[in-house]
Amino acid sequence: MIEIRWHSRGGQGAKTASLLLAEAMAAGGRYVQGFPEYGAEREGAPMLAFDRISDRPIRIHSGIEAPDIVVVLDPTLIGNVPVTAGLKEDGWVVVNTGREPEEMRRKLGLSPAQRLAVVDGSGISQSELGRPIPNTPVMAALIRAAGLLERERFRELAGELFREKFKSKPEVVEGNLRSVERAWEEVKIA
Repeated sequence: MIEIRWHSRGGQGAKTASLLLAEAMAAGGRYVQGFPEYGAEREGAPMLAFDRISDRPIRIHSGIEAPDIVVVLDPTLIGNVPVTAGLKEDGWVVVNTGREPEEMRRKLGLSPAQRLAVVDGSGISQSELGRPIPNTPVMAALIRAAGLLERERFRELAGELFREKFKSKPEVVEGNLRSVERAWEEVKIA
């Protein structure tokens, strides 16, 4: 089982991304869970979302304390929230940032065995959608870095999911498809 913990602020799309990732993995024949954790938070407040992906039924129903992968949609949380708490020794961290991987590795305090992927999801979405919503480009970077899906299968599933979610907004579908393609190409893995 792969366990993923998303760190973001309300309004950055972590809930949506965790649910889209779960839908994509389920369409690929996997067992999944995708859910947010928040209380009375409002837009801009730190929040969490989670995914579990498995080849067998998932019987755990709780937040994720020891993730295989941590996704950080808002890099200002680093240093203010313990984003890498419990990260497995060979785990992944995927960060939405335009900074270089070496700088982020130091800032996060990652061990040599822990892997890192960075992508400027906010910049990509600003360019492609006119708004800095980093969730879908960062999801694409996560899928590529962790090898969760082959590129062609991801393209196919992303198209289906975006067309379903944004039926009445074809410009959002096209912008998201361009965003995930760019993120797939632009992610830096270290």
